[in-house]
Amino acid sequence: MKLEVNNLSFKYLNSRVIFDQVNFELEKGQILSVLGPNGAGKSTLLNCIGNLMTPQKGKIRLNGEAVDKMPPKKVAQRIGYVPQIHIPTYEYTVREFVVMGRTPYLGKMRSPGDADYEQVERALDMVGIKHLIEKPYTQISGGERQLVTIARAIVQEPDFILLDEPTAHLDFGNQIKTMRLVKKLAENGFGIIMTTHNPDQVFYTGGFVALLDRQGKLHCGVPEDILTEPALTQLYQERVCVFYSDELKRQVCISGI
Repeated sequence: MKLEVNNLSFKYLNSRVIFDQVNFELEKGQILSVLGPNGAGKSTLLNCIGNLMTPQKGKIRLNGEAVDKMPPKKVAQRIGYVPQIHIPTYEYTVREFVVMGRTPYLGKMRSPGDADYEQVERALDMVGIKHLIEKPYTQISGGERQLVTIARAIVQEPDFILLDEPTAHLDFGNQIKTMRLVKKLAENGFGIIMTTHNPDQVFYTGGFVALLDRQGKLHCGVPEDILTEPALTQLYQERVCVFYSDELKRQVCISGI
């Protein structure tokens, strides 16, 4: 299964172009991290890929099929979306909240069955929070809610999962756990597109990276080629240091302060 983004352009009404002529391909089991300053259009790009927003130009295809021509239910069976933050409204249990991810597979007036709830348990086990299954979603921590939302995407059985800044509101320990989970998801065959503000997370997860600059251009490649000190310093308008850590056996990115 291949996801193709071809010559994608987007602008809001009476506004500047957010991004223009975006091109990349991703297959199941691969990770693409998208970096860029605030307001560059990272979340908008994810929304276009998930068919939640309509680009002015270009096409998004899954195995050659245009996403905008697919029924919404079929899109939901192929692409899972985890928003940057989810504000709980009702006191669903974690089990009830996660099983909502099975909706694209349920017919009208059909309730989830035993097989659907078995998938919920497997997903919660994968993200490491099966012990929370009966807890009210409103009574768990922000880090736990993020993992629950990822579990809901997993039970959709998608080919690709879109993660919008999955560590944005997490403490340092939960950021590490979430990045470890991102790698695990890719190892289990999910294609991952993740937005982030932290270049070091990209070196940790590996895969591919795309820099969305202030002019709306996307520069794709492997982290070692794209995430250079000059490129990151220009992108963030602050000194950034990139070096190889013998202890971690990978490139590391830190602030130059």
